[in-house]
Amino acid sequence: MQDTNFTLIIEAGKNKKQYFKDIWHYRELFYFLAWRDILVRYKQTVIGILWVIIRPLLTMIVFTVIFGKIAKLPSEGVPYPLLVFSAMLPWQFFSNALLDSSNSLIGNANMISKVYFPRLVMPTSAVIVSFADFVISFSILIMVMIWYRFTPSLNILFLPFFIFITFMAALGAGLFLCALNVKYRDFRYVVPFVIQLGLYISPVGFSSHIVPENYKLLYALNPMVGVIDGFRWALLGNTPLYIPGLLASLLTVFFIFISGLWYFRKTEKDFADVI
Repeated sequence: MQDTNFTLIIEAGKNKKQYFKDIWHYRELFYFLAWRDILVRYKQTVIGILWVIIRPLLTMIVFTVIFGKIAKLPSEGVPYPLLVFSAMLPWQFFSNALLDSSNSLIGNANMISKVYFPRLVMPTSAVIVSFADFVISFSILIMVMIWYRFTPSLNILFLPFFIFITFMAALGAGLFLCALNVKYRDFRYVVPFVIQLGLYISPVGFSSHIVPENYKLLYALNPMVGVIDGFRWALLGNTPLYIPGLLASLLTVFFIFISGLWYFRKTEKDFADVI
């Protein structure tokens, strides 16, 4: 009698070149996951779209009142709401992408345990979905600029570069956290706290130029400092960039991305078993 028992083994590609070729091979799955999440978020909903608009607007109002009116911090020669909103753009993109990508594997556990595909597709598609929110928020910024009759300078040509850096920071941190989230499920409670803390230690409601000179370089090790300063410089063009701080932030982003990708690939072979 023939033995029909068999064992299904699902493992990540060991060959790095073959693995990244697989990502291209599974590009349709990437599109499907991203489009599915966008439809789930916006289809037949009102609050889904409104929340993307209301949240940065409310944050802008609160920070403007607290830091601009009460604390009377400098606005670097631009209306304080513009100072805040130009920082809310990259921060909202980063925080949404980090939260969604960190939960992407857990949210698709059934797929992971049944079939092989490069797991990198899931957190990457989650970051792309967060970019849709960014585009909506950017349209709100344009309207705020029109309201204040503010015209951006040619620095805006550098904006795609800082968007790309934000993407790398969110994806790198998201890869690290989603791998940890698979093994240690309580990390899903840690991520929102880290995001909330990061909002207040990053120069969202204030300009990083108020940081004392002796601490500027240390402060710039926060990767979002260079990103936010870059966004403000590209959109508002009101103050020159602090180049040493920008380089420090870029190095931190690069380190986060490489280490996150390395840790994700190292633990990827166990996802199907653990999840």
